[in-house]
Amino acid sequence: MTSKPARSIRVVTLYDDVMNVYADRGNEIALRVRAAEHGVNVEVTSVSLGDPLPAEADLVLIGGGQDREQRRIADELAARGPALRAWAEDDTAMLAVCGGFQLFGRWYRDASGTELPGAGVFDVTTLAPGPGAARCIGDILAAAQIEGVREVVGFENHGGRTYLGPGARPFARVEYGRGNNGEDGTEGAVFRNAIGTYLHGSLLPKNPALLDWLIAAALRHRYGAGTPEAHIDMLPAPYAERAHAASMAVARRRSPKFEPVVK
Repeated sequence: MTSKPARSIRVVTLYDDVMNVYADRGNEIALRVRAAEHGVNVEVTSVSLGDPLPAEADLVLIGGGQDREQRRIADELAARGPALRAWAEDDTAMLAVCGGFQLFGRWYRDASGTELPGAGVFDVTTLAPGPGAARCIGDILAAAQIEGVREVVGFENHGGRTYLGPGARPFARVEYGRGNNGEDGTEGAVFRNAIGTYLHGSLLPKNPALLDWLIAAALRHRYGAGTPEAHIDMLPAPYAERAHAASMAVARRRSPKFEPVVK
């Protein structure tokens, strides 16, 4: 029997001590467990306020936070923008959730009218609506727009409305729930192997196909596409698949079927 090659991926978590609303840190836990099932070691570098970025990364994770937390990290994250954009252009995998997604865009104008600069990984802009506007909140089911990943499920809770520019494409199309802005049916954004999304849950434990997609993308970045080290087998994930199916049923039962807003 041929043994699998020893391999690892370099993961950078950004501000996980600040941006961890709705237990987004669970994405790292799910990543470690699933990678181990594939025989992949996960080398994690945690980067917070004042810490330097490492020279290289195969996967970057950032979670969500309220406006208060976003103000704490916005200027420093924007200063890291050139490095993060270079990583994204080099096909580093990324997962930016909710507030992290907003700050991986061009800018976020919060409820006070303050415009927070973004890292510019995604060609998106986000603005908080006026007083009295409803939040985009509830269970969500959306059709992923990346190869090998079908429906994605999660929980959204955001006041900001995000709009895609010409350099961005949606991560998913909303079937149940509200998505980026409740108007155009888009959810999140994709640039090369970087994904931005509003889906909490945490996201990865109940979306095993997306988790495998990120691991495979990180391995391709580390070892090169087509190499034996970059290949992962299609392994069952029974608990995650059951959670995924249950979350789809909950979204269909509790959340409105998306209807585009006609202006």
